[in-house]
Amino acid sequence: MSATSATHTGTASPRSPQSSQPSQSPQQPTSSSHGRHVVAVVVLVPVLVALALWAFAWPAARTAPRDLPLGVAGPATAAAQVEKQLTEHEGAFEIHRYADEAAARDAIEDRTVYGAVVVTEQGPKLLTASAASPFVAQLLQQSVTQQAGGAQVRTVDVVPAAKDDPRGSALTSSVLPLTLAGIAAGAVVTLLGLRGRRAIAALVGASALVGLVAATLAGSWLGALTGNWWAQAGALGLATLAVGAAVAGLAALLGPAGIGLGGLLVMLLGNPFSGAATAPEMLPDPVGTIGQWLPPGAGVSLLRSISFFDGAAASGPALTLAWWAALGLGAILLGSALKGRKEAKGPTLTEHEPAPAN
Repeated sequence: MSATSATHTGTASPRSPQSSQPSQSPQQPTSSSHGRHVVAVVVLVPVLVALALWAFAWPAARTAPRDLPLGVAGPATAAAQVEKQLTEHEGAFEIHRYADEAAARDAIEDRTVYGAVVVTEQGPKLLTASAASPFVAQLLQQSVTQQAGGAQVRTVDVVPAAKDDPRGSALTSSVLPLTLAGIAAGAVVTLLGLRGRRAIAALVGASALVGLVAATLAGSWLGALTGNWWAQAGALGLATLAVGAAVAGLAALLGPAGIGLGGLLVMLLGNPFSGAATAPEMLPDPVGTIGQWLPPGAGVSLLRSISFFDGAAASGPALTLAWWAALGLGAILLGSALKGRKEAKGPTLTEHEPAPAN
């Protein structure tokens, strides 16, 4: 048996060089960083709880009239006596004098006063506007009855609330959903990476749809609103846009942290400071004033004006919401421009491998 040997010639396949250094693994959190996180959670949660209690519970616990606009009408001598009795509640009422009942009614319909005491030969007559605030209307009835020594006082509701929502519960309950809708719109626009005009188009479109849906539900289904439906949809949409633009604008300038800052601003301050359940003049100073500068408070005031008072005193809250929307949308454009400029100034050179020698 013969054995043949074969020789094989050829080149061995090159082996990929092995790195002498171990591969770098992502940095693992250390025990000290875990400890800092625990401390941050332990401290931050009580702070947020304390802030929420202060924002929601403190104004509710200190509810009382503070310079509440109230009219007094009738003969000068009798009206002066009623005014003197009302001013015994120091700082409670801001008295406006009117010549007769007709002038007092006009002042109520113009939202100059919440109600009026009319002096007549049969005794005091109280004019109220439950559409402006059912809580204040009840408060005025109790105060005037007490001033009259417990005698029954004739009460006329000049501008009543909606028939299906006499206590205004549906109207006041709409503040939180609208605030949440605005925060969600601003957050979604930011998280989806929309910038500049695209972000503005998304916010305007979403706010317009929210206004249409909310007006349909509150006006047609719940019966909480009266008046022009399109005006109500516009007010609800503008209120949503003001919140959404503020959140998205802060996020465009500050990054994702702007979502949290904007949400805290309108949720922890705007919502409880709005005075929707009572009235801005029923909240401690300067809470009521601050609340009207924020979108939720301005939105409720605008909605009441266009729904029940034919647009009386609507210019102030409408201008407030328009400023919030304009500033927020402007911040979106500014943030987009700054980000684009930063990206344009970034490194453009790419690293090339050296050419092999001959």
